[in-house]
Amino acid sequence: MFRKALILTLLLLVATTPIKEAQAAIPWAEIIKQAVKRVVRAFDLLVQRRQNRQIRLQNAQKAIENTMAKLKLDEIEEWVKKQRDLYKEYYEELKKVKAVVSYYFRVKATADKAAQIAKQYQQAWALLRSDTHFTSTELTQMQKVYEGLMQETARTVELLELVVKSFATQMSDVKRLEIIDRAAKSADQIYDELNTFTQENKLLSLSRAQNELDAKVTKELYGIE
Repeated sequence: MFRKALILTLLLLVATTPIKEAQAAIPWAEIIKQAVKRVVRAFDLLVQRRQNRQIRLQNAQKAIENTMAKLKLDEIEEWVKKQRDLYKEYYEELKKVKAVVSYYFRVKATADKAAQIAKQYQQAWALLRSDTHFTSTELTQMQKVYEGLMQETARTVELLELVVKSFATQMSDVKRLEIIDRAAKSADQIYDELNTFTQENKLLSLSRAQNELDAKVTKELYGIE
């Protein structure tokens, strides 16, 4: 019972106390989370505006069709022209809505991956920096690696923001897809590198355990089976 209580106490101390300190020292996680929120919110508004415009065009089309019975013969030609223009605009807008929605899911998936990276970094660094198995020099080197990964993640989110802004410019679909693909590949690579680096550090800490109790506490701390 005493050993279990000791392990639980150590886990609570390590898992709760250093988190605020880690966030205060390196606010990368919060920076990335806020950037991800901006991207998703902006894309949500973009989709909503496109869909609202599509609805307005549908309503305008119905209004024109409803006036057909009231038209005189000499007004038919003008009506046909308006109808043709409206249908053209409607279908062009419909294509844009479908494109934006398809982009949305890809951008959202990459944004979610960036948020996961930030969260996992936050949790890992909070634990590692409080681990007495590492020297201050080693922790400084770890910090540099994590900061590098977070900077790359921030740049990935910037690419997603660029995609959102691209709908207000003349950027081609090909270029837009190219940016989305680049951001997605970058997020996947950073995610894998972060997990690999963190796992290596956890195992290194375990290898430095001084005794059975120390090893048990370390395994519990890092969730090592």
